[in-house]
Amino acid sequence: MSTIADDRTTVYLFPGQGADHRLFSKFCLDPAYHVVHIKYPEPGPNETVRSYANAIAGQIDPEGRYAFVGVSLGGMICADVATMMKPEKVIIISSARCRKELPLLYRLQSKIPINRMLPAKWLKWGAQFIQPFWEPDCKNGRDTFLSMQRAKTPEYYKRTIDMIINWDREKPLDSAIHIHGTHDRTLPIGSLKPDYVIEGGSHLMTLTRGEEICKLVNEIMAKSMVRTPEVSKERSLASWLKSA
Repeated sequence: MSTIADDRTTVYLFPGQGADHRLFSKFCLDPAYHVVHIKYPEPGPNETVRSYANAIAGQIDPEGRYAFVGVSLGGMICADVATMMKPEKVIIISSARCRKELPLLYRLQSKIPINRMLPAKWLKWGAQFIQPFWEPDCKNGRDTFLSMQRAKTPEYYKRTIDMIINWDREKPLDSAIHIHGTHDRTLPIGSLKPDYVIEGGSHLMTLTRGEEICKLVNEIMAKSMVRTPEVSKERSLASWLKSA
């Protein structure tokens, strides 16, 4: 029996690797939707994105109407969950649709697993202090970002990094709608073909520009699932706001 008290579409929000519900603190989804934040358990040894997605699927009520919004690693996870379930929509932000869209350095590490040779504490330190300074809008939301990062254990980072590097999705989830920023340095846009391009958006834009990203998510959610491949949907946030 469904645990949702009404007939609204439930939107499950999947945060990024080092994030939690606070990543969506500036999101204000239309009240027509019931929002549920996905929580990430500590991954087991040799965990894969697929096995992790299988475990997380237990947080989703399969009855009624529901959709997924995933950021970064969360986009990868919700794409794999979507193959097991039937969401009305899948929206990925600052993420990739399949393995070949990951940066070459990530893919090479599956052959030469440097990450496995490094202490888990080093990997957590790198996630906490390098990424915020690497992204162009690092000052915006930095305290929230660091607070979320500190809440994760070193082993969590070591295992989730291994999951990302060894992600085995060869074919993209065609139904996934992809939003990506032009200034994302963690997952550079160069090899990607997103449906919506956010000018100046970084890998942290869900946190730093949450209101703008949420407006776009609300618009996408309001549209039919029917997609027309022959018509390009790629456009900047500026053009979207002009037409809204």
